[in-house]
Amino acid sequence: MNVKTVSLKNKNKNISDQELINNYLKGDEKSFEILLTRHKSRIYTQIYLFVKDHDLAEDIFQEVFIKIIDTLRKGKYNHEGKFLQWAMRISYNLCVDHFRRSKRRTKVSPSETFDIFDVLEVKDDNMETTMIKSQTYQKVRQLVDMLPEEQREVVILRHYADMSFKEIAALTRVSINTALGRMRYALINIRKMIDEKHIQLQS
Repeated sequence: MNVKTVSLKNKNKNISDQELINNYLKGDEKSFEILLTRHKSRIYTQIYLFVKDHDLAEDIFQEVFIKIIDTLRKGKYNHEGKFLQWAMRISYNLCVDHFRRSKRRTKVSPSETFDIFDVLEVKDDNMETTMIKSQTYQKVRQLVDMLPEEQREVVILRHYADMSFKEIAALTRVSINTALGRMRYALINIRKMIDEKHIQLQS
């Protein structure tokens, strides 16, 4: 590596994310390449830890930067000084969207402290209750969509993305106790909605 290359790298390090964004919006494509190189590893790693599949992580990573470029070009970016935080949030949301779109079934088995099916009182695994469980998934997911954002988030991550509470706490930047608390309140609210709306989950 020659002196000129080292000098250029050091210069790039001193340029803030916001400066790179401003330069990119003025037509300097190289600035976006620098921005991408600077943050690619952390964003991709977050996505991979979420989906645990390299090909899927690559696909979502591409979606993230298409969304970033689109937002920048439309002049809707307003997170000056917090580009990485904003980009990580986009990647997180796209991962959650992926799991919500997919038809993965929640495992009907106890998980750590709480389980979404605590609210259903389905106990046996014979053919009849298996059918009941199948029919209730959609109803439960509709109720999950009605939860406050933070509670909905932890339910989706735990039961649809199959993440541990430790992983959820790290991803959402809260303590494990906070993540557990959000799950507890989510289940309380789901039970309340079942009662208030007179929803027959086992019909």
